Formats: sequence, structure tokens, C-alpha cells
Amino acid sequence: MSIHENLLGGPEPTLLPEDEQPYQQMAEQSASPAQIAAAHPTFSLAWAQLADESFAAGRVVESYAYARTGYHRGLDQLRRAGWKGHGPVPWEHRGNRGFLRCLAALARAADTIGETDEAARCWQFLKDSSPEAYTELKQ
Repeated sequence: MSIHENLLGGPEPTLLPEDEQPYQQMAEQSASPAQIAAAHPTFSLAWAQLADESFAAGRVVESYAYARTGYHRGLDQLRRAGWKGHGPVPWEHRGNRGFLRCLAALARAADTIGETDEAARCWQFLKDSSPEAYTELKQ
């Protein structure tokens, strides 16, 4: 049985496309996350990295803004990939990780600035989309 087999009759997992160029730039460290986000604005993983770096440096509002940007770029890609507003977005698919990380970063930053309702919605969205990502990212 495949881990993607849907036994409940709900929507199939959504797998975002993977553009190899920004992954290669990240692996080779030939560009910073800011340079990658500027060159590949739909690449949510660069936005997630910017959000994480900003949060770690205590720049929570910046982190929130970066996370929100990557989250919205990821939502656009999910919709283009056939996602209808719910259903699995598997953590194990590399192309989904940037969006999921942005969702977690948005929840974390929202909670830190007192947007508790938004934080709760984001954490629940993450858990509903990928229990594995929720377990990995909710710390």
C-alpha cells in the first residue's frame, strides 16, 4: 500500500512542482535566501529560510512578513496544482516543504505578536495538511 493511498475518499495529496535551479543554488550556497527569493519569488523555501533567520535574530515582524509572503506564494501554487482548499500536502514531498515551513513560521510569528487566533488557525491548517510537518515543525 502506498503512503499516498486515500482510504477515506477525500482529495488526493497535492504535490507542488519542483524547480531545480533554486534548490541547486541553495545546495551550492551560491546565493543567499534573499537572492533566491528575489530571483525565484514563487520558491517558498527561500521565504521560509528568511522567516526563520529573522525570527532567530529577534526580528519577529520581518519574520511574519516573510512567512506570509511565502505562504501566499505557496497557496497560489497549491491552487494551480489542483488543491481545492483542503486535503493532504505531504511533508515528505520536497516541493511542499517550503509552503509547510512558511505556514509554521507564520503561526510562530503570529503567536509571538499576539495574533493568537491566526496562530491557532495556521497550526491547525498545518496539522490538517501534514501531520508529519506539524510534528516536525511545532516546537
